Amino acid sequence: MSDNATAASATSSATSKPKKNHLSGGFFRFVLTRFLLIIPTVFILVTIVFFVMRATGDPISAAMGGRLTPDELQRRIHAAGYDRPLIVQYIDYLGGLLHGDLGTTLTDNQPVVTILTRYGAATFELAFLSLIVALIVGIGLGRLAAKYRDRAADAGIRVFAILCYATPVFFLGLVLKLIFAVWLNILPPSGRSDLSSEMQFQRLVSPTGFYIIDALQLGDMTVLADVLRHAVLPALALGLLTAGVFIRLVRTNVISTYTSGYVEAARSRGVSEKRLLDKHAWRPALIPIITVMGMQIAMMLAGAVLTETTFEWKGLGFMLSNYLKARDFVAVQGIVILIAIIVAVVNFIVDVISALIDPRVRY
Repeated sequence: MSDNATAASATSSATSKPKKNHLSGGFFRFVLTRFLLIIPTVFILVTIVFFVMRATGDPISAAMGGRLTPDELQRRIHAAGYDRPLIVQYIDYLGGLLHGDLGTTLTDNQPVVTILTRYGAATFELAFLSLIVALIVGIGLGRLAAKYRDRAADAGIRVFAILCYATPVFFLGLVLKLIFAVWLNILPPSGRSDLSSEMQFQRLVSPTGFYIIDALQLGDMTVLADVLRHAVLPALALGLLTAGVFIRLVRTNVISTYTSGYVEAARSRGVSEKRLLDKHAWRPALIPIITVMGMQIAMMLAGAVLTETTFEWKGLGFMLSNYLKARDFVAVQGIVILIAIIVAVVNFIVDVISALIDPRVRY
């Protein structure tokens, strides 16, 4: 009898369906496939940007056509190789990209890579701080709206979310500057820090370009406070734009899971409403936020152009605006390509995180 029971148990174990393992071979194939997709994505974006930038002619004529004599203009075009067939220029440009060469700016004669490394940290710092604002405001108010759904608080939060999403970031920035910098005079209206803090940063042997990190390296809390004060208004302006999306996502998904069958079953067992919200309805509602975070970061990088211009925050967005005005398409091309690569990589990371936490993802 014992032998028969053992045999039956073994047969049952052999025929039972194994549980899905996130770290299985299928998962690693999924990650590898998503990673390899970055290559054609970036290639297509680089190709589009290159030919769009050439649609109005060669970059030297666009940037300096009215400031040079015709002979000097033709000499510089020939020296730069812009009089060659477009397909030859494109192949040479791709070869330069493979070697990390994005060209040289036409207006100030600097390598584009130098521009990206010098001003990229400012944009990443602003995007990071804005994302923190978006998550705090979006998740906090989204949970509150779900908790008090169809009441006055819910209605007010939904109106606030629509205003955040619909208001142009430059207009919101101007309103924040008017209120906090002009009327109340409690926050600086522009820049990343005061001149005294900039001078302190020059003491650093290896500055990172991230002012918060550099202030911590200095160990000077006065400089850190100055940097944070300058970051409040730009981070609010850009963060609230994304917070409006997060509020609506969190509210909708918390309400959806809050009324699902397994939550109702837990409620029938006497589980408190607070525990239902915190333990049962809350975590599943986070999955859509993580899923759309890649798109929202892309929106943040796009919004950084207007935000940095509004607050004179000298990052890639600020420089992109200046180079567009100067019609320096070589610099514009390099900055846009970097942003495209960042967006592609962020979306890859989001796909991997979603696959790890969302059991509905199949691979």
